[in-house]
Amino acid sequence: MFDKMVVAKNAELIGHYYDPDFLMYSDGMCQTFTEYSDSHRRTYATSISYPVEYDDHAWVQAAGKIAGRLWITTCRPGEKPTRIEVVLIVAYRNGRIHRMWETTWPSWRSVAALENY
Repeated sequence: MFDKMVVAKNAELIGHYYDPDFLMYSDGMCQTFTEYSDSHRRTYATSISYPVEYDDHAWVQAAGKIAGRLWITTCRPGEKPTRIEVVLIVAYRNGRIHRMWETTWPSWRSVAALENY
């Protein structure tokens, strides 16, 4: 899902993967489905790219939930890339992401490449 939507910057898949009642809690902020969708659409329309690395030893799965660790490197032409560590917990409802709790380092909220998010 992450590669198909985020890395590929395919905003048309947001409704396919995310529940309409979706809420994301990230670094002291909460976003609704609409806020999340709108901000991703704005970001996907830029020249940003997102190479991703997964920590294969830090993933756990239970009925309706998954938790893990990954690194996203934000890249824009002419800027130094920023590698962001992400630790997250995701809860599913009806096969779509319903809730997401994450913390990032450095906080994605302080990364220049995401200033218009």
